[in-house]
Amino acid sequence: MNKAELIDAMAAESGLSKADSKKALDAFINSTSKALKGKDRVSLVGFGSFSVSKREARTGRNPQTGKTIQISAKNVVKFKPGADLSDTVN
Repeated sequence: MNKAELIDAMAAESGLSKADSKKALDAFINSTSKALKGKDRVSLVGFGSFSVSKREARTGRNPQTGKTIQISAKNVVKFKPGADLSDTVN
């Protein structure tokens, strides 16, 4: 499902217009992004939680040349599904 399909599904499920659904989705994305940039955790009960985790520097391998390379440390976003979401998928 891409963003346009998600907006259509949100509009159909909620009874909102597609324009309002797009605004709501954009607001969710912006708010979640700001919270994660501030190292906050975003938890949606039953759905799951988004958090920021630090990935340490490590040694990798260039698949084309086989040479080892240094991969620098960085922050990554992690998603942990909630129990309700896990039960729905399984």
